[in-house]
Amino acid sequence: MAKLDGLETVLDFLKRLQPKIAAQIAKKVLALNVDPLPTDSKQLSGYPGYYRVDSGEYRIVYRFNPNQDLVEVILVGKRNDDDVYKRLERLLK
Repeated sequence: MAKLDGLETVLDFLKRLQPKIAAQIAKKVLALNVDPLPTDSKQLSGYPGYYRVDSGEYRIVYRFNPNQDLVEVILVGKRNDDDVYKRLERLLK
């Protein structure tokens, strides 16, 4: 099982959502420590080691380091919102 990091980011985001949606996203995030590369994950082009998975209308962006067996959740945001990738770009600069 992989270690999970970045849960503070997820919790801050989930506080603003309806409980049912927050639970779905939390379940998806927690599943990443069992399977860091689920079949519905996609590697982000231009960002080696970074992946995304979707949970309903929301996108979870994370980094997986197989050498350390570590999943680091970077951010969570609306799927159809380009702001997710703008925020990712700002975070990685």
